[in-house]
Amino acid sequence: MPREQRGTSALRLRAMSSLRRFSLSVSWKRILCIIFLPPILPGFAPRVKDQEDLIFADAQLQLAQYSMFNWSYLTPLKLMDRSVGLQTESRVGSKPYFTLGGHKFLIFGGSIHYFRVPREYWRDRLLKLKACGFNTLTTYVPWNLHEPQRGKFDFSGNLDLEAFVLMAAEIGLWVILRPGPYICSEIDLGGLPSWLLQDPEMILRTTYKGFVEAVNKYFDHLISRIVPLQYCKRGPIIAVQVENEYGSFAEDKDYMPYIQKALLERGIVELLMTSDDAKHVLQGCIEGVLATINMNTFQMDDFKELSQVQRNKPIMVMEFWVGWFDTWGSEHMVKDAEDVEDTVSKFITSEISFNVYMFHGGTNFGFMNGATYFGKHRGVVTSYDYDAVLTEAGDYTEKYFKLRKLFGSLVAMHLPPLPKLSPKAEYPAVKPSLYLPLWDVLQYLNKPVISHTPVNMESLPINNGNGQSYGFVLYETSICSGGSLHANVQDTAQVFLNEKNIGLLGDDIKKLNIPEIKECQLLRILVENQGRVNFSWKIQDQRKGLTGPVTIDNIPLNGFIIYSLEMTMSFFERLRSASWRPVPKSYSGPAFYLGTLKAGSSPKDTFLRLLNWNYGFVFINGRNLGRYSIIGPQETLYLPGTWLHPKDNEIILFEKRKSGSYIQTIDEPKL
Repeated sequence: MPREQRGTSALRLRAMSSLRRFSLSVSWKRILCIIFLPPILPGFAPRVKDQEDLIFADAQLQLAQYSMFNWSYLTPLKLMDRSVGLQTESRVGSKPYFTLGGHKFLIFGGSIHYFRVPREYWRDRLLKLKACGFNTLTTYVPWNLHEPQRGKFDFSGNLDLEAFVLMAAEIGLWVILRPGPYICSEIDLGGLPSWLLQDPEMILRTTYKGFVEAVNKYFDHLISRIVPLQYCKRGPIIAVQVENEYGSFAEDKDYMPYIQKALLERGIVELLMTSDDAKHVLQGCIEGVLATINMNTFQMDDFKELSQVQRNKPIMVMEFWVGWFDTWGSEHMVKDAEDVEDTVSKFITSEISFNVYMFHGGTNFGFMNGATYFGKHRGVVTSYDYDAVLTEAGDYTEKYFKLRKLFGSLVAMHLPPLPKLSPKAEYPAVKPSLYLPLWDVLQYLNKPVISHTPVNMESLPINNGNGQSYGFVLYETSICSGGSLHANVQDTAQVFLNEKNIGLLGDDIKKLNIPEIKECQLLRILVENQGRVNFSWKIQDQRKGLTGPVTIDNIPLNGFIIYSLEMTMSFFERLRSASWRPVPKSYSGPAFYLGTLKAGSSPKDTFLRLLNWNYGFVFINGRNLGRYSIIGPQETLYLPGTWLHPKDNEIILFEKRKSGSYIQTIDEPKL
């Protein structure tokens, strides 16, 4: 029996068993408890300032009519009648509301992205979501990770979407799925695959033929996996989002209806939603789809545009931002726990459904981080802690305990017990003993590309014609004179004559003076992709590497040898056979450093601290933990214990600038 059928059958058996247990659980004590509980949160009832413009403007905002929420029977394993899914209703004398299975339902949602959390920790994070009092999980689906090459799909391991969704159902959580194709999410190119950029005429997030054809093929595969997980099929998915925040983009009036139709034609029958910030709801909404809004605090004015889009519909805040992401070179972002509690209380009092973004942020492992561009390119840091309700490592926060206390006062059943914290550890510091300069590593890379002119990363004829998505590209060519070097670089580059570093090029540095040379030398330009912009029209301009001609004194250079440094697992396997050298007292320039992390017999989570190192990436047993940088704000890298072997673990640093000394581990993060 296929894995999907086995999972569905097991889900049905558990549902039948749970239903029998539930039928015996309604006791006289519970009935008395519900009758005599007091009304909730009178101090949080906000006043209506403009009754004509608000959806709930038929009267002053009143206390929620639920004196207690009793959803013990409204869980994926207990709700057997699936004839009526998530719907909206409006009756005279009451605010519009959601129903699920015909029962009045308020969505308490929390976001966890499966692709940012080690699979071994999914259950822990979902149990903590349930134990906090949430009833719904929301997650994005990243196209770029699931289809890294055209027609080559990956839903295995940490990308096993179906397993994640079924696990949520088993734990008692409904699911709102956000399949894109664009998701933003501070992930590279907003979740769009970089091979789309091979088409020089490509216009992303429009009905441009090349984009639509790619989306159709992806949806053919993805939606066939989602359909059996829908509510009507006895799965946990109660709603599906159409694209993401298109109102902020709004370049093609036909695009959103196309995505809506693409979902419907492939079998999506559950409630469809859009998601936009309050200022762009009008531009992002489409007929027949429930509009939802995103916000960072409760402000009545934010609902005005929503009221123009749809009346007599319940309000859903698809993203309530309980924190924010960080970018390199900026301050660490935090949000006060009391403000979060206050806002959630107001949502509930006003009968507004909501989704906490993020409940648990996780980590931008590897090269998955996105970037912002507001006059300057800034990569998103490796940690996606987001100052969320759970920390990056899954630990409880003040926000968690405040929300759990609030939810616990509102539900007519005991919340599940708190799962235990995962233990943390400090291990002996690691001093790398061996190193390989980048120039010694070139022989272990795949065959280089020979080209008359520079080729950008995405257009390199590698990976079965799909180009290179992430990492570094090294361009080499011979020069016989100095002068003014000019190149368009995305995002940053180190420039070398043979092995000597002579300067940097980047987004805002297009020129570099090359000193006079007496004989021909090798010009080397090492370009790093620091993350493609994930938001705004700037996503159209995210080709990486050298994106045009390279000139010296306006004379084009030709005859390039181009090396792709994708830093894959197979690459590190090849490096094990390399002739590593003893680490010198000091070395300047890009190089790999090898050491051993001793984790004992029972490895635990820890945090790497690279105090005397400058900039680069850390690889543990071939896994890319992500980027570190001396500019901060992030000072530690999260290392999941589940990725460590008992006793010895290979640790490799790719340091771009200058060697450091020790790699420390500590038992708490420094963000």
